Amino acid sequence: MYKQEAITPYRAGEKASQVEEMFDNIAPAYDNLNHRLSWNIDRHWRRAAVRQLNITDGMTILDIATGTGDMAIDMAREACTRGKAKDAPGVTITGTDLSEGMMSVGREKVAAMGLSDIITFRREDALNMSFDDNTFDAVTSAFGIRNFADLEAGLREMRRVLKVGGRVCLAELTMPVRTPMRQLFRLYSHTILPTVGRIVSGDKAAYNYLTATIEAFPQGERMMEIMASAGFTNCAFRRLTLGICTMYYATK
Repeated sequence: MYKQEAITPYRAGEKASQVEEMFDNIAPAYDNLNHRLSWNIDRHWRRAAVRQLNITDGMTILDIATGTGDMAIDMAREACTRGKAKDAPGVTITGTDLSEGMMSVGREKVAAMGLSDIITFRREDALNMSFDDNTFDAVTSAFGIRNFADLEAGLREMRRVLKVGGRVCLAELTMPVRTPMRQLFRLYSHTILPTVGRIVSGDKAAYNYLTATIEAFPQGERMMEIMASAGFTNCAFRRLTLGICTMYYATK
């Protein structure tokens, strides 16, 4: 077991149901909080991940822990740009999450943007998905994998539903490795982040949980080892914004 797997938002017990409850609770404030607390840098991180995928016409993409759909939306926009067509020819994106509250916000955003023909949402347990083997050309997740109750099981499921040669791209918040950024981020994440999160979302525990899982989550070279043990090849990572975010790439 990895350290973050034992961390729960509210109390001792089953993690997945607590994570679902937490995200349902904070769903109305989630987008506003994320953008404010990251000074909108989270938008840059997602777009950097999307560019790495090199989306082409006809791709089928799975976005796990999609939340309110920001990553899926960015991929759809990139597909439209590359395809030089409004409807992103042949590209389909499926966003999955445990939280119906988060996906409800996502569905409203997608409908307002006219992207409902490209992006669909469905509730799935990332550790035991209902999709057939070898279904998707790419699998993504932005800031969600540290919430898995079993990281290795989640990675194996990602690999299972990928087609042979398919790509996985994961973005996750991480502790910076260099000083003084590491100390500054620790100060920010233990003071401003939970305080503002509590005031805006009304959930006292959610943003303390966020900080605890960031600090506990395996990163960098260790995460490469875990992905390789799950069966991925060509594993690589890149730190962004002085290590506050790390992107991980691999193929099946």
